[in-house]
Amino acid sequence: MHDEQTVAEMMKSAGVKYWSLTDHDTTNGWSKAAKHCSKIGINFIPGIEITCKPDIAPQEDFKQKLGLQNAKTSWHLLAYFPIECLADGSMIEIEKWLAPFKENRVERMKSMLEKLKEFGHDISLDEVRSYATDTIGRPHLAKAMVAARIVETADEAFETWIGDGKPAHVENEQPTISDAVSMVKQYGGITSLAHPKNYAVPTEMLLISLKKSGVDAVEAFHSSHSDVYRNELLCAARLQGLSVTTGSDFHGTEHNSRSGKSLVPLSDLHPFFQAFIP
Repeated sequence: MHDEQTVAEMMKSAGVKYWSLTDHDTTNGWSKAAKHCSKIGINFIPGIEITCKPDIAPQEDFKQKLGLQNAKTSWHLLAYFPIECLADGSMIEIEKWLAPFKENRVERMKSMLEKLKEFGHDISLDEVRSYATDTIGRPHLAKAMVAARIVETADEAFETWIGDGKPAHVENEQPTISDAVSMVKQYGGITSLAHPKNYAVPTEMLLISLKKSGVDAVEAFHSSHSDVYRNELLCAARLQGLSVTTGSDFHGTEHNSRSGKSLVPLSDLHPFFQAFIP
């Protein structure tokens, strides 16, 4: 994985003016990222991608309509916080709230390694940790699998072994969407459901559920979305009084992420983000 300085410089080169570091279930990296952004003239927004229990199960007919082979078994909730969180003690409290779920990630990883071992692939927890700076997750395991020559690419690791529903996949203990929303609001943040296509839930049903749970927005503008689906999400969000967000979903250069290339109507951004617009 890339360090905070490297990613900040990548964002600068891509023409990004406002960057949020939203790593999975951790605030780690906020302080370093903010420092580097300040040096190179980028506005930093503290963020997290919180792994949550799904409010609605995937719908088979909609999954087929979207052309998905598999739907994710967890929902990912993007949380964006005021920059003041870095100095007023909020970051420490947020990390305390996340701590039990981070510990569960370690136990989950141990179980996944045991499953891989049953198939003749022996990887240690330390090998996986060597690719992580804080929160341990499947992307780090995928890198370890590539290094061990079990697979040729990280994508192959997910598609064959560790993706949702695959032989070595193990579910993780997760908060509900409502619980995560409550925590984020407590510290002045807002929330947006990341890459909604991955959950295979019909658009109207999904947006009504998000509204009910107190979610502020939906990531309608994502690289995996077709123009038709993107517009469908945008129209549904407007009907429900929700905002929309966009993001690169950057997981490293090997995943072909394109930062700063997605257009979004400024009027549909949440006031939290509109406040940054000159």
